[in-house]
Amino acid sequence: MWNRCKEGERMTYDRLVCANCAAPVSEGRCPVCRANRERMQHEGPFGGLNPMTLIALLAVLVAAVALLAHQTA
Repeated sequence: MWNRCKEGERMTYDRLVCANCAAPVSEGRCPVCRANRERMQHEGPFGGLNPMTLIALLAVLVAAVALLAHQTA
């Protein structure tokens, strides 16, 4: 999970502060922190991308496959 903080810096979940216990989420002090930390760790490489970026990547992939199929035919 990536959020912009200032001047182009990126913020990861280890900098997030829990609204429940006011501790860093990465420390997992309360059940809410632990659950969110676990969820964010399992998001995978595309978990932080917004849907429009994923759609654009998919369109580029489809175009590349179409071009490859056209060249081999």
